Amino acid sequence: MRNQLYLLLLGIFVLITLNKSVHVSAQNYISFGKQKHRHDDMEQPLSGIQIHKTVLALTKSASIHVVGPMLLGSKGEDFEWVTINLRNANPTNDDWVGVFSPAKFNESFCPPVTIDEQQFGAPFLCTAPLKFKYANYQNANYTKTGRTSLKFRLINQRGDFSFAFFSGGLLNPKLISVSNFIAFANPKAPLYPRLALGKSWDIMTVTWTSGYNIDEAVPFVEWGWKGQEQKRSPAGTLTFHRNSMCGTPARSVGWRDPGFIHTSFLKDLWPNMEYTYKLGHMLNNGSIVWSKQYSFKSAPFPGQESLQRIVIFGDMGKQERDGSNEYANYQPGSLMTTDTLIKDLDNIDAVFLIGDLPYANGYISQWDQFTAQVEPITSRVPFMIASGNHERTWENTGSFYTGIDSGGECGVPAETLYYVPAENRAKFWYAADYGMFHFCIGDTEHDWREGSEQYKFIEQCFASANRHKQPWLIFAAHRVLGYSSNDWYAKEGSFEEPMGREHLQKLWQKYKVDMAFYGHVHNYERVCPIYQNQCVNKETSHYSGVVNGTIHVVVGGGGSNLNRFTTINTTWSVFKDYDYGFVKLTAFDQSNLLFEYTKSKDGKVYDSFTISRDYKDVLACVHDGCEPTTLAS
Repeated sequence: MRNQLYLLLLGIFVLITLNKSVHVSAQNYISFGKQKHRHDDMEQPLSGIQIHKTVLALTKSASIHVVGPMLLGSKGEDFEWVTINLRNANPTNDDWVGVFSPAKFNESFCPPVTIDEQQFGAPFLCTAPLKFKYANYQNANYTKTGRTSLKFRLINQRGDFSFAFFSGGLLNPKLISVSNFIAFANPKAPLYPRLALGKSWDIMTVTWTSGYNIDEAVPFVEWGWKGQEQKRSPAGTLTFHRNSMCGTPARSVGWRDPGFIHTSFLKDLWPNMEYTYKLGHMLNNGSIVWSKQYSFKSAPFPGQESLQRIVIFGDMGKQERDGSNEYANYQPGSLMTTDTLIKDLDNIDAVFLIGDLPYANGYISQWDQFTAQVEPITSRVPFMIASGNHERTWENTGSFYTGIDSGGECGVPAETLYYVPAENRAKFWYAADYGMFHFCIGDTEHDWREGSEQYKFIEQCFASANRHKQPWLIFAAHRVLGYSSNDWYAKEGSFEEPMGREHLQKLWQKYKVDMAFYGHVHNYERVCPIYQNQCVNKETSHYSGVVNGTIHVVVGGGGSNLNRFTTINTTWSVFKDYDYGFVKLTAFDQSNLLFEYTKSKDGKVYDSFTISRDYKDVLACVHDGCEPTTLAS
């Protein structure tokens, strides 16, 4: 009865709206043209749906119905596979189904902006679906029979769901039927924990998402040594709003309430200990809503010698396991990388994803999809991120580069949903320690040139490394500030971001940075130990002795569409690969390190080298990296 009343109200609303001869300034609701950075020929799949043009065309000759299950997550699951049946007496290859949440999708907020909109009213629909599929996705005979079934994988996103059946394709959608509503048993449940290193080695932070604000429930983490008595630590609560966004589509068709984001700091950890934890919300009546139980291993004491394994890559993206949204083949390697990392998780101690996480591009629902995808990783090992252009860049908001790559997010979802140990999370640069590693993470979306606030941080971060205890000094940032043989860099007459090496190479050399990692370019490339465009070591598989040049690595093949290399012979390039993959660094002790590049498709190593050296090699004087001396004795 409720659904029938909803459809009746839909019809009345649209008849009124259509009688006013709806005229909409489309650019206020959706961005036409491809919001892309300069090397990307893709668009966010949801941006291809011109949802504001939807016309109501409900007909008895078409139907859509959820077969089951009707109650999702009845056993505590945070996702379910749902089957729907479709029927259309006039089927076409352009028919498609959108998943909407909340289920009453015509109640979305459509603020009138232009004079025309104030006169004629807002569009019938102005919120994009969470995901979509063409009706013929699983049945090539759909256009002959007019009947088919589709399967969708739904995650708990703090709201009920409905499925909308459209004809007219993505450009001129006609709503022909709406399904019954379904929902998770506990839509507000605490979900998708994200571990991160804290500001000191003995802190682990836990961030998660729920539907509970602080006036409904008190968030906390119950944790302790595995099998021992557990204790509780409180959590802070944050969220963000439509007016936190900087532009469209994040402020318009892409907006969806992100729920509440909670972060707890688990302090005074013992090194190398196995801890269990679970997330809790104490309701006003004293009862507690619990998450599943998870576990993690605490970090080693800084400088401690033990087997320590760090994974680094960029540009992951998200990909739907049910095949949704893939008409554009948007992030074809994302699940390969995710699943390969999950299989090897017992041999990984921390992960650094250096920018361009879900490529949500202003469609906020996609952040939930991404956090769910990587949850098997983030719930077990620290998951450290950097800011990329698809997180931050937006015109007139303080971005170092011009562009609209973030879709109006201007960094807000990334800095709220993920914790990093930065002094100011809106300025995404920070230091992180893990055992024998010292990481300095830059933010290429803010000014990093000499004299800038970030430049001073980078030098301080390098200078603070105790190379006797933490010999492995790593720099990482999203855009390529070092070297890349990518074709668009070559066409622009450069092999890096303008002013990259010019400003930072003196710091890499002075502080003897071992390696610098970048994403942004969607492929893999390793450069020789280099200084001022010259290889300073001719070896390719083993390096030893004095640290007289930094090894630069592009590792942007996390999942997004791959980028071509230039045909120009770049003599400093040691190994190039046009494929998806990631790097693993394994420190055995303070003198021996193993570097491995692994492909996502098979988990096999395709490029590797070792470093062995003594502490005196780190201290040794090299060109432009010498401490001042005196002849006095």
